[in-house]
Amino acid sequence: MKRQKRVAAVHDISCFGRCSLTVALPIISAAGIECAVVPTAVLSTHTGGIDGYTFHDLTDEIMPIVSHWNSLNLEFDAIYTGYLGSFKQLQIVENLFDLLSTEETLRIVDPVMADNGVLYKSFPSDFPRGMRKLCTKADVIIPNITEAVFMLDEPYQEGPYTEEYIESLLKKLSNIGARQIVLTGVYFDEKLLGTATYDRKTNQVDYYFENRM
Repeated sequence: MKRQKRVAAVHDISCFGRCSLTVALPIISAAGIECAVVPTAVLSTHTGGIDGYTFHDLTDEIMPIVSHWNSLNLEFDAIYTGYLGSFKQLQIVENLFDLLSTEETLRIVDPVMADNGVLYKSFPSDFPRGMRKLCTKADVIIPNITEAVFMLDEPYQEGPYTEEYIESLLKKLSNIGARQIVLTGVYFDEKLLGTATYDRKTNQVDYYFENRM
């Protein structure tokens, strides 16, 4: 019998709000893929526009989880990382990649740290440099526009954007090391919003848009 595909999702749990593992786990599972989780923190709510949320750091639990998985000889077709709350977690996830990956494992990094031209308030100003280092170990990265320019040490620009600008960002991001780039928050007018993708091997750029709600 063919083994079901398996993904390890490394992310926080926001107990209220449609984000992080509460969204990733059911979507990955609905795609017919087994989703194993490594929670990096537990928050009472998401942090977007909400004050007073609780935060429980699970940094010290990550490597014991990984070590137990290794003892069970678990294999993963992909490792997907999202919110990582500190430089220490970035370093741990670099080690996690090495411990859980085979030559066939796809490494996917969503560099969750900023939006709308602003770094999330829980991160220091040099955090994008640490996230960029983690992205050098990824096969696929999924930044939004803000995260992209912060990792590239470029100024944030408000949209609408031009194809020339977006494709310039994509190719600069690919120089970090990832084979494929998925850039979110792309729009050329006020009607459509979507993503731009770039495959370094084929040098192909594609766009995917939906009507703005």
